[in-house]
Amino acid sequence: MTKKVVLVIEYNGSEYKGWQAQKFGVPSVQENLEKALSVVANHPVQVVCAGRTDSGVHASAQVVHFETDAERNERAWTLGVNTYLPSDITVVAASYVSDDFHARFSALSRRYRYVIYSSPFCPAILAKGVTWTYKTLDVDAMREAAKVFLGTHDFSSFRAIGCQANTPIRTILNFDVQKLGQYIVLDVRANAFLHHMIRNFAGVLMSIGAGEKPVSWAKQILDAKDRTKGGITAPPTGLYFVDAQYPDVFNVPKLHLGPHFLPYVDEPNYELPS
Repeated sequence: MTKKVVLVIEYNGSEYKGWQAQKFGVPSVQENLEKALSVVANHPVQVVCAGRTDSGVHASAQVVHFETDAERNERAWTLGVNTYLPSDITVVAASYVSDDFHARFSALSRRYRYVIYSSPFCPAILAKGVTWTYKTLDVDAMREAAKVFLGTHDFSSFRAIGCQANTPIRTILNFDVQKLGQYIVLDVRANAFLHHMIRNFAGVLMSIGAGEKPVSWAKQILDAKDRTKGGITAPPTGLYFVDAQYPDVFNVPKLHLGPHFLPYVDEPNYELPS
């Protein structure tokens, strides 16, 4: 009897050309995970993820599902699968779910964190796990500018030129900017994201935080609906997929928000602007 399994995956994307399996010889997270799952299931396995990540982008809680007729306990789908995975990919939770669950289409929202390390010196540790800037950033100015993005908008100015989404309309449910020691964290939740959207947000907010542009520049770019009017695309190194929200009925495993090197902070209450 075929069953559906949901997994929560953590990975360091530094050595991969993104999540999605590609042509032979191009390293991807999906290909490595499917190979490991196929060994444990003893049959070919294909997975579907909540949100594909680009080359060099990480995840602390990527959600995937797959179907199997293998009789295995949840321990086999975690510790067993991890035996066959490279050290930079780990299954951190597994659960059986109902047949109507879909990692992508059942998701109510997706959440990313973009981690900036502000210091005069480039970090030796986590050099590929954060985005470094030697500039001092005004977090209050960045937070004020980020408020412009809340709600439903045409985000054409923040989508990659090659973005294949059918529409540039997206709804930002929350956008918080926090300073945690030398880390500055952009915490964004939305119904869905466009290609390079968060990295383009980061590029704009870092310019504002550095005092190179005024806070009002964020709205000017948003209103322009033109990518050529936007700022630079920030590097992928600081970007993490940290959560996908689902209806409670599916009982998808929930973890503390990552990445795990950040200190835990209380969750603020978010409301959509009227």
